[in-house]
Amino acid sequence: MQKKILLIRTGKSFMLNTLMKNLTSAGFEVVESEPTTEDIALHKGAAELILMFLGDYVDKETSALVYLKDICTEEDKLLVLVGTVPEIDTVTQSIPVALVAASFPRPFDMKKLTAQLDWLLEANDDLAKRKNILLVDDDGTFLKMVKDWLSVKYRVTIVTSGAQAMMYIADNTPDLILLDYEMPVVSGPQVLEMIRSESKVDGIPVIFLTGKGDRESVLKVLALKPDGYLLKSMERDKLIAAIDEFFEKQKYQKLHENNVT
Repeated sequence: MQKKILLIRTGKSFMLNTLMKNLTSAGFEVVESEPTTEDIALHKGAAELILMFLGDYVDKETSALVYLKDICTEEDKLLVLVGTVPEIDTVTQSIPVALVAASFPRPFDMKKLTAQLDWLLEANDDLAKRKNILLVDDDGTFLKMVKDWLSVKYRVTIVTSGAQAMMYIADNTPDLILLDYEMPVVSGPQVLEMIRSESKVDGIPVIFLTGKGDRESVLKVLALKPDGYLLKSMERDKLIAAIDEFFEKQKYQKLHENNVT
């Protein structure tokens, strides 16, 4: 497990210096960044865990906070906040509490902070070994529900449009895309067509999510030759079982192909 942290801070202080010394003593490699969109973008690839040492800047750098919200959502970054209660409250006006892995109001216990960072990195390392599913749907309520269901066993990234899905797979390669068949602006079939036309991503499996289970609708979906289809009305256990079965079949298919070659 790599113990790397992106530390967002500004200026220098006794508390910040003490924090840096404790992190280094605990075996963490710390990459520092100014709290600006440009500097965070430059350093975001250095670590999966972002530690924000808050200060007066939280009232000024709102664009940086919005950018952090986006990368925590789209790139599954872990975010930990250290600061006063008002500073933490200011940050969570721009970044939903659900995206914050942990908060440490000042004054805080340095040992508890380093122990929490250790635990988060270990848990994230385990999570990284799981299959990654991209879930694409314009219904926010459905997205949250299915993400909660599948996150028990899989890493799940959610986007709300076909355009966002294409932007995501330009830089990431999910193990499976669960794609809503009926979406406004760019429909599921159009997204599938774009994926299959790009040699870099054309091998990513795509399973359609459809709200219609009648024979005519199902045949229409299957005519596009996805890797499968699932009804959006499926119960939790049946949906998880279907995803499990897909990955099991995929694994045995790969084993068979390797044995043949």
